[in-house]
Amino acid sequence: MSEDSQRLVTIERTGAGRFTATNVRGGTIGFGTRSDSDGGTDFTPVELLLAAIGGCTAADVDAATGRHVEPTGFTVTVTGEKVGDEFGNRMTDLAVTFTVGFPEGASGDRARAILPRAVAVSHDRQCTVSRTIEIGTPVTVTVTDA
Repeated sequence: MSEDSQRLVTIERTGAGRFTATNVRGGTIGFGTRSDSDGGTDFTPVELLLAAIGGCTAADVDAATGRHVEPTGFTVTVTGEKVGDEFGNRMTDLAVTFTVGFPEGASGDRARAILPRAVAVSHDRQCTVSRTIEIGTPVTVTVTDA
């Protein structure tokens, strides 16, 4: 693995059921295990997974369509069903829905025309997150002393 290809985040416990992820550039995002049923508003790890799927493909699509014109609206919704079965806890029926608008005119028409292809190319080739999930990459877990 080269230095250019390796990605790394560090997760630190900040309290009961609360964590902070830090990337190598110093960016952070807090998350937790609490849900809306117990009053928590933090993103859960599953919601971060959904955000990663949508964010990855949104960035690809925005780069492709944004060359032509600034969108008038750009929303990506990602849904899925959390199940527990013979395979353990997991997500099924993952779906990404783009709702994107462009202004009238030639530039908007070009962006509208390439939108479906940009979404397909992101899904089929470019979005590292979706590709990793669809192909199914093994995860190795190691325990070390603190």
